Amino acid sequence: MAKKKAKHAEQLLAEAATTPKTKAPGKGAWKLMDRGSSIVAGLLAQRASVLAWRAVTGKKPPSSGRHPDVTTGEAVAWAVVGGAIIELVKVGVRRGTATYWVKSTGHLPPGMKPLENSVPDNAKEPVLADPAPERSTKKKVSRRSRGR
Repeated sequence: MAKKKAKHAEQLLAEAATTPKTKAPGKGAWKLMDRGSSIVAGLLAQRASVLAWRAVTGKKPPSSGRHPDVTTGEAVAWAVVGGAIIELVKVGVRRGTATYWVKSTGHLPPGMKPLENSVPDNAKEPVLADPAPERSTKKKVSRRSRGR
């Protein structure tokens, strides 16, 4: 019997040695990805807002809202359009990063909690339970006293 246990232990050790040790990405990897996506989003957002302004107005966006040559309406429009586009791009890029993380690891990124109102994809529609069986009038017998 001792020989079988020793042989089994040797087999387990051999399997463990040949199995590649892969560690799930952790908090550091997520921080790097999150910060990198924020930087990329900032760069993309700035370019996207300038391109959108040029496409709509046909001229360069105002470089300063304080400049006297820029009308108040133009400064406000630039702030609204630029801010909206910047936030949309940031949300899109950061959501894409989180989605990639979930698809790669199968878990939410570190520090991100599941939403309370979210329903899992594999959740089925609720099924009505069968009505509870009627209680019998027999006296309950404890497990200990059965058969004694």
